[in-house]
Amino acid sequence: MARSAARILIVDDDRLILDSLGEMLAQDGYAVERAASMKDALALLEQMPFELVLSDINMPGGDGFELLTAIRQRWPATVAVMMTAYGTIDSAVEAIRLGAYDYLTKPIMDDELRLVIERALAQQHILHENRQLKQELQQRFGLEALIGHDYRMLKVFELIETVAGSSVTVLIQGPSGTGKSLTARVIHRLSERAAGPFIEVAVGAIPETLIESELFGHVRGAFTGAVANKTGKFKAANGGTIFLDEIGTASPALQVKLLRVLQERQFEPVGSNRTESVDVRVVCATNVNLESEVRAGRFREDLFYRINVITLDLPPLCERISDIPLLAECFLRRSRGDHGRQVKGFTIEALTALQAYAWPGNVRELANVVERCAILCRGEHVGLSDLPPKIAEAAAEPAASAHLGHVRPLREALEEPERRIIEAALRAHGWSRNRTAAALDIDRTTLYKKMKRYDLLRPTVELAARGL
Repeated sequence: MARSAARILIVDDDRLILDSLGEMLAQDGYAVERAASMKDALALLEQMPFELVLSDINMPGGDGFELLTAIRQRWPATVAVMMTAYGTIDSAVEAIRLGAYDYLTKPIMDDELRLVIERALAQQHILHENRQLKQELQQRFGLEALIGHDYRMLKVFELIETVAGSSVTVLIQGPSGTGKSLTARVIHRLSERAAGPFIEVAVGAIPETLIESELFGHVRGAFTGAVANKTGKFKAANGGTIFLDEIGTASPALQVKLLRVLQERQFEPVGSNRTESVDVRVVCATNVNLESEVRAGRFREDLFYRINVITLDLPPLCERISDIPLLAECFLRRSRGDHGRQVKGFTIEALTALQAYAWPGNVRELANVVERCAILCRGEHVGLSDLPPKIAEAAAEPAASAHLGHVRPLREALEEPERRIIEAALRAHGWSRNRTAAALDIDRTTLYKKMKRYDLLRPTVELAARGL
């Protein structure tokens, strides 16, 4: 942490020490505040953040240990260094036990103090980075990483919260790009195994001749090229979660071995007679209908029932178009941070086009499109012209359908576009009816009737309940 960014609070009832230490640290480039008592120190801590507190232990009106306890409870991000003119081993042990970074005995040498402060701030910086990393992991792989208020997604969220705490096997089904890998990571992050490893295996991407070695490991000399022992993915996931993606592509021989691992949590590495045991949770995913594969004889029925204990069905994006604006805004915020862009949002026309597109690549395709728009957009809002041509053209397809001989009553044909425009406007204005009505140039009563007609009242309640 740069010195100019570090704010230090010095607490001591000796004015001479306050002034001398304060002047020295200010000359070193730190922002320094002074307090002559614990009461004054607490008042300053309430007013502004401090990276480090340098406090005497023996003070009238509350000693340094009381201040240290308050800092640990209320300002855990602040590092504390204690000072005393009457140093004892017991007081040093007590200071460290209460959470002090270091303990100094007066008179304090300038170079010694500088070194302790630099090290304490370095630790404070590491702790800050760790907290940020945990927050980013939680945002990326916690339940809030899964976005949507479509009723099917709400059921998925509820089921994830219910089963995450157990070790039951979970099967995630859905087309490619719907977020199966992310869902598996969320299950892991919410489970009691969150501190353990999360090992992801793309079963279909590994050659059949190597898959057993990858999953179960091998011993030296097991086959040509096996020059050393190798730990497999199951062993590497011990104490955590293993995610088997594309489980439907497993060969018949591999299915037999997987069945045993799921039943007994035991296996033998390739070329070994030694049985190994693992404590691992198994999450599987597939983009094919495994029941159809069972009927066709390509997937073992007993293995299917073993992995199909809890099933999560992720719907394709084209079946949850009401979630598209919410997902698009989320991906845009992420792209702004990643690429340093200042794009504020989407125009109503752009959101309407996004909802009209079929999205064969599902959520993954939407994320890529939004990132492209964030990079290429020259204005404050992503407009229709900023979208890829195939998506921009999708907005015109409903109107063109009349030329194909499929003619509907005008009122019926206009309902879906009107619903999409209203929903996009509501999202763009935070579901505020006043601002939305003004943007659409209609009165609030008309807007309310249309929201009721198109079942757009329910999402406002759900969003409020989920804090969105």
